[in-house]
Amino acid sequence: MNRYALHPEAYDGLDEIRAYIAAINLDAAYRVITHHRPLALSPPLAIWYNTLAMKMFLILALCLSTHAADWRTFGGDAQRTGWAKGEKLIDKSNVKKLKLEWSLKLENAPIELYALTPPVVSVNTITPRGFRDLVITAGSSDTLFAIDADTGKLEWKKSFQREAGDPPNRGTGGWLCPNAVVATPLYDAQSRTVHTISIDGRLHSLNVVNGEDRVPPVQFVPPYSKSWSLNLIDGVLYTALSQGCNRAKNGVYAIDLKDPKRPVTTFQTAGGVWGRAGVAAGTDAKIYAEIGDGAFDPEAGKYSDAVIQLEPKTLRLLDYFAPKNQRFIDKKDLDMGNISPVVFSWQGRELIAASGKEGVIYLLDAKSIGGADHRTPVYTSPPYTNEEANFHMRGFWGAFTSWEDNGTRWLAAPAYGPPHSASAAFPMRHGDAKEGSIMAFKVASKDGQPALEPAWTSLEMIAPDPAVMANGIVFAVSTGDETRQVDSGGRILTSKERAGSSKPAILYALDASNGEVLYSSKDLIKGFTHFSGLSVSEGRVFVVTADSTVYAFGLGQDAGK
Repeated sequence: MNRYALHPEAYDGLDEIRAYIAAINLDAAYRVITHHRPLALSPPLAIWYNTLAMKMFLILALCLSTHAADWRTFGGDAQRTGWAKGEKLIDKSNVKKLKLEWSLKLENAPIELYALTPPVVSVNTITPRGFRDLVITAGSSDTLFAIDADTGKLEWKKSFQREAGDPPNRGTGGWLCPNAVVATPLYDAQSRTVHTISIDGRLHSLNVVNGEDRVPPVQFVPPYSKSWSLNLIDGVLYTALSQGCNRAKNGVYAIDLKDPKRPVTTFQTAGGVWGRAGVAAGTDAKIYAEIGDGAFDPEAGKYSDAVIQLEPKTLRLLDYFAPKNQRFIDKKDLDMGNISPVVFSWQGRELIAASGKEGVIYLLDAKSIGGADHRTPVYTSPPYTNEEANFHMRGFWGAFTSWEDNGTRWLAAPAYGPPHSASAAFPMRHGDAKEGSIMAFKVASKDGQPALEPAWTSLEMIAPDPAVMANGIVFAVSTGDETRQVDSGGRILTSKERAGSSKPAILYALDASNGEVLYSSKDLIKGFTHFSGLSVSEGRVFVVTADSTVYAFGLGQDAGK
């Protein structure tokens, strides 16, 4: 034990030490700490060094070993799986004991149905006030909030001053172009930095401890554009734009954080990229995005209702897939841009699941996502929802969830509306689910190729948000959101009208093997949720609502028992 000694020069290798400890290689970290150790020390000083070494080393090891419990980005990882692998406290034996630990209404004015982004969570963060688990959410009105996960008290907030003038669509954007913060922030545990995009399109990189700028803000996307959840791979930060708000070009945007100049690259698309999770990344850092309606002419570089594969950092197009009925999808506004793809492994292959409002799920092989003709996936499902081919209120929306259990790969999708009558029967169904449900599938092998095998549908949920899986439990929210976009006369509904028809959200915990309800929050949540998602970390599940309230459900004193 005495050999873990520390001296002042050890701090020069802190990043290297962090990498070793994160890999559970404490001996390697020790060797970095003790290089150039002073040799001539009196016995009292040697004892002081050894004592200090153990304290500092154990604190550092504790901090870095808890990074697995961080919820750093939408869906928890760059692949957007929604699998909370680091969650160790909530399981099937205690999930029924969940209770509302606290709720906090933040000083944020909702804008056109948007209020708070799904939180990211920094676990065991060292602050001047002690160790904190920080829950960080971006408010639609341009303020970032950090909350103590244990107490529900605000730790800090940072409001951003806009440098852009008034938006061209001022007062007329509605819920399509709200001139609000929509993108879920990203927490980089290695640098302890929170990245977020303000309304004027600038990227802010803040110290997670106090919200202060680590570097000056830089322009990332056009002002008043509509950007989606951030993703970080190998020092490059990605986002996606949609709806062409305020004349911004739709597509994928990347900024190189390792370059002091922070250059931005783009890949423009005809349709918008508006899946809740933004873009997903493969294990080789390739970028995947689903694109919405628009012109489709690959020879002219125009892509819509398609999945694209991009080279990391440069965003050079590597491959694409477009359904054979792309023209029909575009004509009926059944675009694929409303859901983010998910990347996962299956029998030694890397697969991508993609879908859209049509209610069909595609499985793509990362080595050739559309085959030789760019129109042939490895699997095409029958339609599982949206029998009426409706452009709103129906289809798969938001993002997928994927996990493994005893060698079986699972895929879950938030379905709006009832199951399609012509789809394969689900062995386990929990009601008619006319308003919507979570649909779960097993990825099976058929003639050597992956195929989806229906497993279960949940109880009825209104416009369910993307789910999170932890320890055999699928956490899902019935958002209560009014998904009708037009009235009986074809008039587009206003945000006020839609909000007035919404209902309070409900958090559910479902058995991941069969969809049975293990827990319901019932009437504890007072508001509805719009275009959001869940966060799970350290025995707590976080839900945000459209009235700018954060809810924390946890085990309280039962955590860890």
